[in-house]
Amino acid sequence: MNYVIKGPESLKAVVKLPASKSICNRALILNALSYSPYDIQNLSDCDDTEVLVKALNSNERNFDIKAAGTAMRFLTAFLSKIVGEWTITGTERMKNRPIKILVDALNSLGAKVEYMEKEGFPPLRIFGSALKGGEISLAGGVSSQYISALLMIAPLMEEGLTLHLEGNIISKPYIHLTLQLMAQYGVKADWNGQTIRVRPQEYQPIPFVVESDWSAASYWYAMMALSHHTEIELLGLFKNSLQGDAAGAKLFAQLGVGTTFTDRGVLLKRNGNSSKKLVYNFVNEPDLAQTFVVVCALLNVPFRFTGLQSLKIKETDRIEALKAELRKLGYLLKDSHDSILEWNGERCEPEAHPVIATYEDHRMAMAFAPVALVRSEGIEIAHPEVVSKSYPRFWEDLKEAGFSIQG
Repeated sequence: MNYVIKGPESLKAVVKLPASKSICNRALILNALSYSPYDIQNLSDCDDTEVLVKALNSNERNFDIKAAGTAMRFLTAFLSKIVGEWTITGTERMKNRPIKILVDALNSLGAKVEYMEKEGFPPLRIFGSALKGGEISLAGGVSSQYISALLMIAPLMEEGLTLHLEGNIISKPYIHLTLQLMAQYGVKADWNGQTIRVRPQEYQPIPFVVESDWSAASYWYAMMALSHHTEIELLGLFKNSLQGDAAGAKLFAQLGVGTTFTDRGVLLKRNGNSSKKLVYNFVNEPDLAQTFVVVCALLNVPFRFTGLQSLKIKETDRIEALKAELRKLGYLLKDSHDSILEWNGERCEPEAHPVIATYEDHRMAMAFAPVALVRSEGIEIAHPEVVSKSYPRFWEDLKEAGFSIQG
């Protein structure tokens, strides 16, 4: 199935954004580890969160988490300390997403996790038991989800956990997010330099409300940047957000979008700014990269984005996907060192009828949807249903904002 999307002449929207997937999935694990009697409020209905809810509320021993990378990593660690024998698998793409670093770390801390098929990749067989814990070292450049998975179970290890992060630490805001949420559930950690220490202690159950998702907000910021007759209000965003992607508001200020916080969320307005070139290191906000790559190209703003090393192991190789799909629209991007993507204004002949492939990646669909605002013929997007991974109501929200969607 494909959607053909056409933008409205004037865009007016009040949008109830989905809850933060990053917060939901961490809070679900912490809620379970604290044996909380409280239901988490404002839980996301996205695929990634729903598979985690289903797994945590299940009496099954075999779990299929489909395409949910966060659930794969968090559950692997969680189940390693729950007494019993468990298996966990996912989609074909998930079976090709590496997990060896996490498995090796868990096994060195007293877990017993085995590969059921290919060495270093899911599916996994987990023999859950009490974990000894201790001291380990990881490269700081590994996915923050590995680090968060270990940190959340750390206080329940017999010796706690001392985690040494070596080299450059990527995605620091996601690690801070995990530690801040752990603190809300009563567990203290010490992060000094390259070392995080979590002593043995118990989680305390608390009532918890999830804030809206700044990653989802970025697509509406993109629409504001690309449209001149626009009023957008985004509900449920916090000024003092725990989410690293809240940094997108300041970055969008360089592309003409101003942010005003209210007691309901944020109001977006054009501020008249327009950068001649955007240079930014996305190491702390990798999930915003696709949005900014597409917006800058459409605004004819050359860019050089670094810190993108984690994009190659996401739902797809996002660097290659962005190059391929923007070429269809006439933009020639260059990448280097597996972590840099740039555009110097170089163009090519666009395809007459481009169809944007989404690669089973929700963020490809949502990052390219705003293209409809700058092409009179709109834009065609393949497999639009992938948005269910993080923002199930995305297309409905676009329709309510005045977009035409045929498919």
